[in-house]
Amino acid sequence: MNHTEQALPAAERRRMTSRELVVWRSLIDTTAELRRRLAAQLAADSGLSPGDYAVLLALSEAPGRRLRSSELAAAIDWERSRLSHHLGRMEKRGLIERAECVTDSRGAEVVLSEEGARIFRAATAPHARGIKQHFGDALSPAQFEALDDILQTLDRHLEATR
Repeated sequence: MNHTEQALPAAERRRMTSRELVVWRSLIDTTAELRRRLAAQLAADSGLSPGDYAVLLALSEAPGRRLRSSELAAAIDWERSRLSHHLGRMEKRGLIERAECVTDSRGAEVVLSEEGARIFRAATAPHARGIKQHFGDALSPAQFEALDDILQTLDRHLEATR
């Protein structure tokens, strides 16, 4: 990278350098590997998929452990059709229930079942240990601070361009 490119803010450069593209690809590959390892460990420890865990987490944090489907889809950033199919499979396994919405008779709510809550609680500690093992243990406190700064910068940039 020449001196002029270094002086320009990242947003004003015409294109990414080959080194920057290598870093981007490394980010994509590394996060995919982290997700793969954590998903495999979650399944082995609890029988849950990452999608199951995301649904159960959102429901466990919701008031009354229930959300409308549209709210749940927004909370986990899924399309409603994908969520609907996934909820059907989770309902058959007894992890969630569907109930009429108390505030709108046309709608339905997704409710965390007792079995779903039990399985979620049992999965949480092993999942947290997996995150520590595959992510947390690899980074120093200074690297965590740098990563936090990078992620906040990216978040602000994405928010500004929405």
